[in-house]
Amino acid sequence: MLYKLVSAETDQSFEIKGDAPLVVGRALNSDIPVFDPTISRRHAELTLDDTGVHVRDLGSSNGTYLNGARIETARVSPGDVVTFGKVAFRLKEVSPTPTPVAARAAGPDGGVGAPERRPSGAVAGVPGVEEPLPAAGTIMRPVVPKELLQQRGGFTSVLRVGTPGAATPAEVTPAAVAQYDRNQQKLETLLKVSMELSRAADVDQLLATVVDQCFKTFEVDGVAVELADERGELVPRISRDRRGTETARRIPRSIARTAVEQRSGIVSNDAGGDLRFGGQSVLMQRVRSTMCAPLIGSEDRVLGVLYVDNVTATQRFGDEDLNFLIAFAGTAGVAIENSQFADRIRRETMARSNFERYFAPSLAARIADSPDAVRLGGEKRPVAVLFSDIRGFTALSETMRPDDMASLLTEYFTEMVECVFRNGGNLDKFIGDAVMAQWGAPIGSPDDADAAMRAALEMMDELDKLNAKWRGVGRPELQIGIGLNFGEAFAGNIGSERRLEFTIIGDTVNTASRLCSAADGGEILLSDDMRRALHDPPPLEERPPMELKNKIQPVKIYRVIRR
Repeated sequence: MLYKLVSAETDQSFEIKGDAPLVVGRALNSDIPVFDPTISRRHAELTLDDTGVHVRDLGSSNGTYLNGARIETARVSPGDVVTFGKVAFRLKEVSPTPTPVAARAAGPDGGVGAPERRPSGAVAGVPGVEEPLPAAGTIMRPVVPKELLQQRGGFTSVLRVGTPGAATPAEVTPAAVAQYDRNQQKLETLLKVSMELSRAADVDQLLATVVDQCFKTFEVDGVAVELADERGELVPRISRDRRGTETARRIPRSIARTAVEQRSGIVSNDAGGDLRFGGQSVLMQRVRSTMCAPLIGSEDRVLGVLYVDNVTATQRFGDEDLNFLIAFAGTAGVAIENSQFADRIRRETMARSNFERYFAPSLAARIADSPDAVRLGGEKRPVAVLFSDIRGFTALSETMRPDDMASLLTEYFTEMVECVFRNGGNLDKFIGDAVMAQWGAPIGSPDDADAAMRAALEMMDELDKLNAKWRGVGRPELQIGIGLNFGEAFAGNIGSERRLEFTIIGDTVNTASRLCSAADGGEILLSDDMRRALHDPPPLEERPPMELKNKIQPVKIYRVIRR
């Protein structure tokens, strides 16, 4: 007598032979591989002897059950339900026949590997609990793990799920040839879909392509895709009917939730009458037959769900349709994740490019890599502030042509900004012919004051070089004054809803600006607060205290003695 384990949930079946024990497990090399998260890698062992079939649990995490009762070892009789974890199988007795191909391959429609119907009383994953299925039936199939796809050759293995009795070369029949042709056609369709999806420029275009391909592949009235947001909530992204019209219909919550939570593809040919999905949205939308599959990304992350339905007819979808939708969703999931990665890289590249316009490249990289370091609301921070200003610029500009003045300023600003960036500073803004730079926001360093001082000295040296070059070609020379201050300032995004910029404001900034205005050409003035913040100050000369606007007491200042 021969025995078979037949899945109570899917159409999988396994013959039990008496020559050696058979290991049931999640490992790919198991004798009876069952790919479900509740199955251990080596879950249980089946043996066949003269007395019948025996099952022994191998210390699994979720246990082995016989007709609902947890067991360690037991004898299994034909008709008994054995549940490994939450996956149930029924033991069937099969009489040997002289025509093994017909006995194994002929289904209700004469096709090879036609799915065996699930016993009406078995509920997969619930040991010992029985529930009548709806008349139309519902198929739920776990999405095939990626490692299985890789081992079995990609999409082909998905298309063959549900046909465990596929014919071998020695058993070729017309039905087997027809099944092979259908699988080949579906494989070709998947490859075409994959190529189409790879051409999509962004996520929105990709989703539109997914919907178009679904209408070409399936006889459906509507297609919808919902993607998970940062909190994991499904958000509608696209929903169209067969005419290509955008619709406001959402995927029924009960169906989408089941697909996501169980990582399963679902087909139901009477969704309104199915107790599993009898939600209000199913009834309101008059859904009849439907299929839904999760879009799975890397690390088993659910990106969203792909959904198709019919509102005009029942019994439209079968087991092969579900297998194909799962494979289709797998291809779409990979493409969506790649597109999301590409979008994120484009945004980060643009953000880093914008950062590098105002921040030193090394600091821009730190900001882009550590977004938490920047508080969008702003904060008070200790900063070193530098202002530089061209002396006599207004009178000079009246003697030059606009093009010549623009060229002169571009060359001047380029060298000044390089001095700031070379010393790790941040270009805050240009104010006419003045440069404002700061060290300390949004990310500070213990030597911010010293870096600002080095930048000021280099700016003077670079201007000397520029003047020598300009003198040689008859162009006018420039003189600048620089003011430096150190203290606390507010740093954050300031502006209007239409335009924001990151800047610093406060008394520390105002004092640095007024010191710059008081400096003569070629002079660097700094406050006493700046002097005390320096770890390695240059030679300094104390100047008489200076009265500054909005300061009650005169401000103690110093002048840098340039070597």
